Amino acid sequence: MRASSTLTPSQRETAIAWFEQGMADRSVATTLGLPRGPIRRLYQRWRIHGPGALVAKQAKKSYSFEFKIEAVRRFLTGELKTELAQELELSSPTLLETWARTYRDQGEDGLRPKQPGRPPKSAPPEPETELERLRRENEFLRAQNAYLGKVRALREHPPE
Repeated sequence: MRASSTLTPSQRETAIAWFEQGMADRSVATTLGLPRGPIRRLYQRWRIHGPGALVAKQAKKSYSFEFKIEAVRRFLTGELKTELAQELELSSPTLLETWARTYRDQGEDGLRPKQPGRPPKSAPPEPETELERLRRENEFLRAQNAYLGKVRALREHPPE
């Protein structure tokens, strides 16, 4: 189970015992006096993995591009996410929702494997030549001169 879970191991065991007796997540949360969110996530895991939901999660598993595309297409055609996640042995049905959202937003390329880590820095800008620097400085001085000329003209002939 997640290290960040708010449920204690005894609460998880009790909740799963209630699930196995036919209670749903909402009634178990009410019975135990616990927040519904963690109980709902445990319930979803229990529906997929059965009592194995109490076992610690395995290391992060990666899936091939073809596997993701096939799973998303089946999900978008209307198959239930819980049943599909169970059949494909996914850790959670929300993984299918995440892939489907990425597929809708970015297309197939969004599901392709990405290179791990931070992208490389862009190349530093090329140093400008002496001629480019002088042109930029000339533009600045012309603009400054025009501005000061307008200020001088306003001082000599103030608007009434």
